[in-house]
Amino acid sequence: MNEEITIAKATIEDIPAIVLLVNSAYRGDSSKKGWTTEADLLDGVRVIPETMLEQMNTHGQYFLKALDQNGIIIGCVSLLEKSKKVYLGMLTVDPNIQAAGIGKVLMNASEDFARKLGKTNIEMTVISVRAELIAYYERRGYQLTGEKRPFPNDPKFGIQKQPLEFVVMEKYLV
Repeated sequence: MNEEITIAKATIEDIPAIVLLVNSAYRGDSSKKGWTTEADLLDGVRVIPETMLEQMNTHGQYFLKALDQNGIIIGCVSLLEKSKKVYLGMLTVDPNIQAAGIGKVLMNASEDFARKLGKTNIEMTVISVRAELIAYYERRGYQLTGEKRPFPNDPKFGIQKQPLEFVVMEKYLV
């Protein structure tokens, strides 16, 4: 399937499709079709259109989208410039086609994008209890830094079903 994927910068016109995709992959029953679901950890939505618009209008923040051969958005990722790093967030693949290599393609595109920006590292946060995601990122060369960050206590990020925190992972780009 990787040969049929196109990576492009997302635009404001993509917000409705990206919001639908991200929420379907992380929350609710539809997310349980994939392995990235947070439905057992959080209620509510993962992202709202207003937040997406604000992020897309933030200087130094970019969204990449993965398109299938029909031009349908099947994946996305958020990249935010921070001094020598890029913060990678919201890596999403349609839950109906996860494990087909689309996440890997998006990760590679994100790393290439960061290099083109002149950045030396990519940083991300992962919910600490998501062992399978941490292991996935470790296989992709990311390492736990030992740093932990609080999960936001804000319903626009979801309503916690249990206390949550983030672990920080980082990859040096060679």
